[in-house]
Amino acid sequence: MAETQRVAARLNGAAPADKPNPEVVPKAQRRRFGAGYKLRILREVEACSQPGEVGALLRREGLYSSLLSDWRKQRDAGMLEGLEPKKRGRKPSPEARENARLTREIARLRRELDQAQTIIAVQKKLGDLLRSLEENEEETFSWPR
Repeated sequence: MAETQRVAARLNGAAPADKPNPEVVPKAQRRRFGAGYKLRILREVEACSQPGEVGALLRREGLYSSLLSDWRKQRDAGMLEGLEPKKRGRKPSPEARENARLTREIARLRRELDQAQTIIAVQKKLGDLLRSLEENEEETFSWPR
């Protein structure tokens, strides 16, 4: 029976089931639910009165019942705070924030110092040039006495 299925698959242009699919599947991304979506689903669940309606709703939306309990806790803790998506990962410490701020300030001050040093160097060169022109002028031109 399996042989007839393989032959039929080859005739239809489908790849045989025993060979792996060479197509690269993209990495799945975690689903994110917004506050509006969570509230809408919670309202629909609360409106369900017949047995099996909640299960059908969860299957239709592709959700787990544990999400409902989490979302209810979030809603009860505070509508806006609990339903907003939370930033993942470690929270930066106050020392790290202060360190980053000081690093940015040091970089800004270094740029300003470089600019000021360039201006001073140009002013020195201009002063030397003007002095040398003035000396050359005095040597080449003398007032009649």
